[in-house]
Amino acid sequence: MSVVRTNAAAAMLGISPNTLRSWERRFGYPRPRRTQGGHRQFDLAEIEALRQAFAETHNVSSAISMARQRGEGPSSPTRLRDAFDRFDEAQADRLLEESLAVRSVERTVEEVLLVALAAIADEVAPAGRSPELGFAWRYATGWLAAAQRVAPPAHRADGVLIFDATGPLDVDALHVQALELMLRRCGVRTLALSVELDHERISRAIRALRPTAVVLAGRRAPLEVLGRLVFAARRHAPGVEIVDFRGSVPDTGASTVTRLGDAPLAARDAMLDVLAGRPLGSVDAGLAAITAAR
Repeated sequence: MSVVRTNAAAAMLGISPNTLRSWERRFGYPRPRRTQGGHRQFDLAEIEALRQAFAETHNVSSAISMARQRGEGPSSPTRLRDAFDRFDEAQADRLLEESLAVRSVERTVEEVLLVALAAIADEVAPAGRSPELGFAWRYATGWLAAAQRVAPPAHRADGVLIFDATGPLDVDALHVQALELMLRRCGVRTLALSVELDHERISRAIRALRPTAVVLAGRRAPLEVLGRLVFAARRHAPGVEIVDFRGSVPDTGASTVTRLGDAPLAARDAMLDVLAGRPLGSVDAGLAAITAAR
């Protein structure tokens, strides 16, 4: 996503930086992101949309209303975040449909939906709780579930079992759901289960899926819990690959665990490499010690 700083954005609009900041306070638009140093960064597409609308209307409030509705080019995370902040489900639907007209499902998820959610979550960190985040998170989980329901049937022999160690309002949970969606859209037999399920009965799911790989996803499970799950997976699916997504297994510095990274699209590609017999590493020594001792 292209961004510009305050002075550059103000110059594009033909106004002073102070005027631009006053518009932000009064209208909530254009709404910048903040860098770690606290500097404003404006979405270039929003500024261009506002510039064109202002040239047509010569009225600030009318131009902002027009720019919000019309935008410029494909929908952006900033516009989607604005819809979430206004609890506008219909507008969020329109923006994602607009994105799907020019982007794939995968790119829409990764470049628009997840970025918008991350921006809201970052704003309320470290508490991580706000009505806007709650609304956006529930909307996103529903949207991803709907996309999963229309994914094509699995046509590959490979199976992937995802052990989900995330919780409500976790942005990680949306990334895990996104990875599941992307694997399913590639025809991979995929099953996601919470790490909080009865570990003594997890063997039923493992035998049913016969996974080629197990993904440990999310950061909310102790290493001992993950170790029990890995032990069960290896017992009932010999030779299964164990991989990490979004830091489920702590990186001790000497870790050699197969890590898929943090972005679901790149993780999907890495997962396909693993399934094709191109493993990216081996399980972490600490996790291996726990499973070997059982």
